[in-house]
Amino acid sequence: MVLAHLLTMRMIGSSFIGKPTYKIAWMKLQREQCFLLLMGHIGELSISDSILNSIGYSATKADSCSKLRTLWFHCNKFGRYARCLRLSNVLCIPEISGLLVTSNLRAMVFRSIKCKSHVDGVCDLLRQNRDTLKSLEFVHCRFSSTSFSQICSCIFLEAEPHGIKSFSIKSSSVADGKKSSLPADFVSFLSSGRSLESIHLSDTSIGSKCAKWILDTLLKSSLNLITLEISDNDIRGWLSKVDRRPGECSSLLGPKLSLKSLSILNLRGCNLCQDDAEDLNYVLIHMPNLTSLDLSDNPLEDEGIRSLIPYFVKAFEKASPISDVYLQNCSLSCKGVTEFLESSQTLREPLNSLSVAENNLSSSVAAPLAIFLGSPGVKALNIEAIGLEPLGFQELEKKMPKDVPLVRINMSKNRGGSDCASFISKLIMQAPDLVVVDAGYNFILPEALMTVHDALNLSTRKLRRLDLTGNIRLSHSVHAFKLLEYHVHGKPIVIIPSGLPSSVPYDDDP
Repeated sequence: MVLAHLLTMRMIGSSFIGKPTYKIAWMKLQREQCFLLLMGHIGELSISDSILNSIGYSATKADSCSKLRTLWFHCNKFGRYARCLRLSNVLCIPEISGLLVTSNLRAMVFRSIKCKSHVDGVCDLLRQNRDTLKSLEFVHCRFSSTSFSQICSCIFLEAEPHGIKSFSIKSSSVADGKKSSLPADFVSFLSSGRSLESIHLSDTSIGSKCAKWILDTLLKSSLNLITLEISDNDIRGWLSKVDRRPGECSSLLGPKLSLKSLSILNLRGCNLCQDDAEDLNYVLIHMPNLTSLDLSDNPLEDEGIRSLIPYFVKAFEKASPISDVYLQNCSLSCKGVTEFLESSQTLREPLNSLSVAENNLSSSVAAPLAIFLGSPGVKALNIEAIGLEPLGFQELEKKMPKDVPLVRINMSKNRGGSDCASFISKLIMQAPDLVVVDAGYNFILPEALMTVHDALNLSTRKLRRLDLTGNIRLSHSVHAFKLLEYHVHGKPIVIIPSGLPSSVPYDDDP
């Protein structure tokens, strides 16, 4: 039990993740831990009375035998029950693997692993728990090709596949800066991952060649991969050698290679442009069961999204169509988004989620968007900061169908004013499953809330939250406070701004 507090939750290092009552005790433990680390005897760390009492262990009994207070004693006694371990670099020392020799860890998270001694400590733990380990994550780490290769080689044996299901590297570097390839042992790790279901490589400083190499390896390995994330990496041009001839399989993929089980593909923030989108169009056909595609924060522009429309048309026609599409901040205009919305007309059911937020679409997108809301429709829609303004909300209200399947909508930062409030009122009445509305920073005036008040009175609503944060003129409005009378499970439905000091100017521009 102490092990659960000290290892599963506590060995992150500087942050406290646990119950508040343990915080003071843990701060003391951290100070003692740092001293004992310098002395090389972390097993002698003394457990405080508060933690002992919290797990039903008698502090008085511990006083009679000093070893009952040590981390070594509790690791030795309860280590076999530990399943999750989070370690910062300072705790990746040989003694840790000795303390946890009886453990059967299923999940490990390592932070700030940077030097050889840290890597050696990680490798000891990986070897020790290879047969039970299912999830492995590295955060804020810096690996050389040699050290990363060393870690990968600890996970798999040449004669048998490893059992890891989830592998994640975030905000880390995984190769020497001058090299364009990843270690060969990483190839072996991926190839032997018969149980691998999700791979997350976010902000890992891999380039286009490494990204292509990873995709090629995964395809050749015939894994049952469900989730693939290669986000926040500059991989522009990574698919430049794809054969674009119609009817031909790409030279990169080969005729029989595919990721048939892949359901989620996240390429957010990868600096992909129009050419990359065109190349991607020929790769996505090898992912026949894809249900979620995230291309946000890539400068695709209209030509890029236009080149993907043939894929979307076919993907929407399937019995199990793609259902989640994220195109936030992709430098799209009204024309490009309109063409995408029109391509969705082949859908049999509403999309699960769609984001076209942070694209300068202007009020012109309102009419095609209103049509889309009715058929095929969407359950979760993000249209934050697309430049609707009053005219756009007027058009949405005018052309929105009588029955829409919306469950959640984010329409914040569109400067809609009173017309935004009027649209919200109509949406409450015509979206029977609506649960969450975010309409912050829209310059809504207090008197415009009367229509919202009336809609809430008349509707048989499922609405749980209407967020009006950032509409500063509502902060001391009688009309706004009237909305606070509506509650669900004891909590107000409507969130109004608390107000800002008069010295702070209001500006919704970035």
